[in-house]
Amino acid sequence: MLKQISKLITSGMPFGVILAGVLGIIEPQLFFWFADKIAYFLGVIMLGMGMSLTTTDFKTVLKNPRLIIVGTVLQFTIMPILAYALIKIFPLPADVAIGVILLGACPGATATSVITYLAKGNVALSVALTMVTTLVAPIITPFLLLIIAGTWVEINFLSIMISIIEIVIIPISIGILFNRFFAAYCTKIKIAMPAISALTIIILVGTVVSLSADVLLNSGLLIFAVVVIHNLCGLLLGYWAAKLFITDKAAIKTIAINVGMKNSGLAASLAVLHFTAAGGIPAAIFSVWHNISGSLLAAYIRKNKV
Repeated sequence: MLKQISKLITSGMPFGVILAGVLGIIEPQLFFWFADKIAYFLGVIMLGMGMSLTTTDFKTVLKNPRLIIVGTVLQFTIMPILAYALIKIFPLPADVAIGVILLGACPGATATSVITYLAKGNVALSVALTMVTTLVAPIITPFLLLIIAGTWVEINFLSIMISIIEIVIIPISIGILFNRFFAAYCTKIKIAMPAISALTIIILVGTVVSLSADVLLNSGLLIFAVVVIHNLCGLLLGYWAAKLFITDKAAIKTIAINVGMKNSGLAASLAVLHFTAAGGIPAAIFSVWHNISGSLLAAYIRKNKV
């Protein structure tokens, strides 16, 4: 029963996000209570990620160091460079521009393993890539922000690093320990985690929209266009770049998906915590769009046997 409810909530996430966005505009007070609690909600998702990790995932990293290095480097170069190019090309408000850079600088999305599975990629590699990019994010993400946006926005490297450790690393570590010592209990919790993650993203989107509705109404279409271009170019360039270093088709698809899909929840949280709520708008839009584009890409790959 719990599994069915979880599946229903997860499958309905895109509609829930759209509804939350609409409510965030017409009834913003519904989400004000969540504004200073966003980090805790994201921490729950990361706790679930930690619970899902096993010793096999860590062994995958050791068995495939070259694939992990290529995937990690491409993820932290292609998307940040694209983000920088997009904010130079399109006249985005400064508050929103930092949000685009945040997206590019954040680690891979937890949903990449699902899309990778649908695309007949290497799921073990996808999980390992998400794990590695997430674990190095406390250093890499603020560093990328500093070199890309440090000349026009004040970037507090240490503060952002601490936030990522608190929001991501600590919950993941607790989740790993729980899975190690309370495996039977974790099995039951993991059934509900997809639904909890979906509800968290829905609340996150509603909160970001409620705090920056004016910016969304004035520049929403432009921001949407930038987000779509960012994601699609990331997927394409990730695929082409991976082909330069790797011959295995499953690994190439996996790396491309991991490059193009980002941890939008973390990007939105960091925007609200360290910049402005408007900086979370690209991440809010990305959270819906990359699941749609990823699913369509997976369907195309399966149909055409790419």
